[in-house]
Amino acid sequence: MPQVGLGVYLVEPQVAKSTVLHALKTGYRSIDTAQFYNNEKEVGEAIKESGIPREEIFVTTKVWNSHHGYEETLEAFEESLHKLQLDYIDLYLIHWPMPMKNKYVDTYKALETLYKAGKVKAIGLSNFHIDHIEHILSHCTIKPVVNQVECHPYFQQNELKTFCEQHDIYLEAWSPLSRGAVLQDETIVKLAEKYSKSPAQIILRWHIQRNTIIIPKSITPNRIEENFQLFDFSLDEEDMQRIASIDKNERRGREPNTMDMI
Repeated sequence: MPQVGLGVYLVEPQVAKSTVLHALKTGYRSIDTAQFYNNEKEVGEAIKESGIPREEIFVTTKVWNSHHGYEETLEAFEESLHKLQLDYIDLYLIHWPMPMKNKYVDTYKALETLYKAGKVKAIGLSNFHIDHIEHILSHCTIKPVVNQVECHPYFQQNELKTFCEQHDIYLEAWSPLSRGAVLQDETIVKLAEKYSKSPAQIILRWHIQRNTIIIPKSITPNRIEENFQLFDFSLDEEDMQRIASIDKNERRGREPNTMDMI
C-alpha cells in the first residue's frame, strides 16, 4: 500500500472523476473512497480511463453504518464492487465501529469471508478505539492491517498509534492537515520557512516520518500535486519533536462512541 494516497471524502460526484484522474496523472497510486461518499462510481470510471494497469492502483473503500451485520456487509461490498467496476478491492474497512449497534464483530467476520474468497486483498478498521480493536482481536481470526482514524499535529493519537504498532496494525490518518486548522500554527509556519516548503508539506512529511499512512484530500490540481511532493526533503529529529510538542488532543471530527446512529 502506498504511504501517500488521495482521499475523496466530500468530493462531489461531478468532480470526483477529474480529481482522481489528475491525482493518478500526478503519480498517486492509492485512492480512498467509501460507500458513504457517493462517488465510488466516478472513482471507478477514473481508474478505468487512466490507462494505468489495475494492479498498480491501490483502492480502499468502506462499509457504512447502515450496513453493519454479516449479510448486510456482504451486500454492501457487492454494491461497492459494482460501482467501482472492479474485480477486487485492495483494502476494505469498517467505516465506524458503532458500538451502540453491537454489530461490528459480525461485520468484521463478513470482511474475513471476503478476504478468504479473494475478493479483497486486505481488511481493516476505521475510527476504532483501542477497546474496539481488542474486541475484534479476541473474536476474529484475521488481524486487521489498518486502522484509519483522525490524526494530525493537534490530535496525534499517540496511545492508539503505539497500541496499533504493537499489534502490527498501521495507523492511517484521515484529515492529516486537521482540515487546514494546523496550517497557520506558528511552529509549522516557521518550519515551512526553514525548509522552503509549504505548511501542508511540513505536516505531511511529519506523518511520513512517523510511519503513518496519509490520504490528504483536495480537488485543486496544484494542491494535489503539492501534497505528493514530499520525498525530496526530511525533517530533522529536533523539528519532529517540535511538531510533537504542539499536540492539543483536539479531535475535530466525530467521537466514535457517541456518533449518531446513521
